[in-house]
Amino acid sequence: MVPGGRGIVRCAGPAVEPVSAEVKEYLAIAIFALTYLLISGRRLKILPLNRPASALLGTVLMVVAGVLTPEEVYRAVDYDTLVLLLGMMLISSYLFLAGFFDWAADRVLTIARTPQRMLLYLIVASGVLSALLVNDTVCLMLTPLVVAVMVRGGLPLPPYLLALAMSANIGSAATLVGNPQNMIIGGLSGIPFARFSMAMLPAAAVGLAIEYAVLRIGFHRVLRAARIQIPAGPAPQLDRRLFGLCCLVLGCTFAGFLAGLNLAWTALAGGALIMVLARRDTHEVLKLVDWHLLVFFAALFVVVEALNATGLPDQIYGPVRGLFGHTPAAQGWNLAWFSALGSNIFSNVPFVLVAGKWIPNFVEPERMWQVMALATTFAGNLTILGSVANIIVVESARKHVEVGFWDYAKFGLPVTVLTLVAGMLILLGSTDV
Repeated sequence: MVPGGRGIVRCAGPAVEPVSAEVKEYLAIAIFALTYLLISGRRLKILPLNRPASALLGTVLMVVAGVLTPEEVYRAVDYDTLVLLLGMMLISSYLFLAGFFDWAADRVLTIARTPQRMLLYLIVASGVLSALLVNDTVCLMLTPLVVAVMVRGGLPLPPYLLALAMSANIGSAATLVGNPQNMIIGGLSGIPFARFSMAMLPAAAVGLAIEYAVLRIGFHRVLRAARIQIPAGPAPQLDRRLFGLCCLVLGCTFAGFLAGLNLAWTALAGGALIMVLARRDTHEVLKLVDWHLLVFFAALFVVVEALNATGLPDQIYGPVRGLFGHTPAAQGWNLAWFSALGSNIFSNVPFVLVAGKWIPNFVEPERMWQVMALATTFAGNLTILGSVANIIVVESARKHVEVGFWDYAKFGLPVTVLTLVAGMLILLGSTDV
């Protein structure tokens, strides 16, 4: 009883013990391992989840297990990366609606006179488009068209499918908007768009040339026996008004990037501007946005942040720190091979999110960010599972041709090693060994 007041009854229930730091660490590691297992392998019969669903499950488990609070989950998401992805996807969607990809594929088929030249044109087109747009989106939109063009032209599919996937990876290394891991590196490093591209463009260009040489030599018999057949019928039509609008907005968007404006909101402003001026049904456009990819990255940010909170990445970096060396050249080469290996084991985006914490400890952080971008992107060509772009191309063309793991790897291995070595020599050309 409280003097002068009413009686207050307090129920003494059992106190809820908070999860200890040690238990949180074990839970975070276990949930991260489960999430990675689900997103890196094929769907399991007992748990048939795709990558976005697997990452989302990992996010929910982190909250349910008490590793992160809902507020910490919201803070863990890198919204700039998601907004940047959304903006570039909107611009790509309008290019698709304008009929640009169909029209470009038909023009290439008409202009190319030999299968070898067709291979070169495809590599250049895929590489350039992936530098301007997101490589996964380019592969998603170009694969059906490449298949249609090759079938219509009577050309073998494997060399051109590999060319599309590999050049999309290599070309995307040239800019901060070429692929998701570069977008993350742009946000974490703060490197200006123009300075990053100036450093990476030569390496990407040489990489595309090496890829062409490897595929040209590797498929020389197949290409020599092939003949281009120009199909009859009307050519695909291009919506010139919408295409012109897309080019204008894309040009303004990249001008904003070069001027140092915020990458994410510049891209989204470009996408929103086309939505206003295009006068097309926006439902049709929004259906083309890869929302699954946005969910995947949002959830992945949370799972990786939970792992970072345990301090495990720092514990791993401590013992291996000395192995990277002490000069910029030694650190660059060792980081390149470590990143190439790590991105193939853990996938490039999770690897960048975890290992990105180490970069400020290097002698030349900006150069090492560039090395990580180059290595994690070029290493995506090693196997079919090396990047999402590869999987998109191979899976989209499965009805027409089956590209096996070793069918890809026997070309992916030399392309990866040669492009990575050449790219590193270019990036570290001014660095003392």
